[in-house]
Amino acid sequence: MIKIKDIGNEMDGITVEGRLVEKSEVKILETRYGPALYAKAVLEDETGKITLNLWRDQTKVEVGDIIRIENGFTKFGELSVGKRGRILILRKARSG
Repeated sequence: MIKIKDIGNEMDGITVEGRLVEKSEVKILETRYGPALYAKAVLEDETGKITLNLWRDQTKVEVGDIIRIENGFTKFGELSVGKRGRILILRKARSG
């Protein structure tokens, strides 16, 4: 497990936990694989924040959720989870 402050550019195999503190509106983008849901989010832990790219089913996470990224990677200073990685929701945000 790594802390956000220790995440650098062009890293692979990242496991990190944090709280989703921002999330854009979900959009449909055309990709080479066809249309896909996409949202940009911000993940935060006690050491910092990082932009997180959410694709397809990953867009179901909500602001306030505490999540773990497993086998993530960075490109252009942003964190992503490819087909080899996953996002686990450790604790859902409280509603209301």
